[in-house]
Amino acid sequence: MSIGFKEWALVCEALGTGEQSVILRKGGIAEGREGFRFKHEEFFLFPTLFHEQVTKTKLPQDTPLPHPAEGQVRIQYFAKAEWAELVKEPAAVAALAPFHIWKDSEIEQRFRYDDVQGVNVAFVRVYRLEPAWTFEDSPKYGGCRSWVTLPDLPAGTSLTPVLDDAAHARRAVEVLGAMAKA
Repeated sequence: MSIGFKEWALVCEALGTGEQSVILRKGGIAEGREGFRFKHEEFFLFPTLFHEQVTKTKLPQDTPLPHPAEGQVRIQYFAKAEWAELVKEPAAVAALAPFHIWKDSEIEQRFRYDDVQGVNVAFVRVYRLEPAWTFEDSPKYGGCRSWVTLPDLPAGTSLTPVLDDAAHARRAVEVLGAMAKA
């Protein structure tokens, strides 16, 4: 079974280019009583599109959104979560600012949303799919939920790490070091 993690298309691209190695998530409306958690250690990055994405990131406001063919989903990246935790200290979350593309105000809003203050943080190793995986979109992928079940990955798809081993190890030390100093 293939699991997809729904994330902003621009964040998927940042993860897929090695610009970002952390995922910060509060959770979708349809996460249920338990709320969001990183339930899966391995997942495909399922890009979601909505026009407000650019304004909530540090990217230039004229950054174009990727658009798959009408009625299609295009998966380009696979992620392995090396660790995940609910971070409840504002300073530790703020220390992650150099490691993601979201504006500080967006992360602060997520942190303070609902009764449990904090955000879930996962440090991931990202792999590029060769070739990209395209399949038909379906209503079963919709809604405000983070996890979706995908069709089976086509045979012959290979995975290539976005960052080499040394760059990934350096990033891991930087992220953990920043959080520890906060």
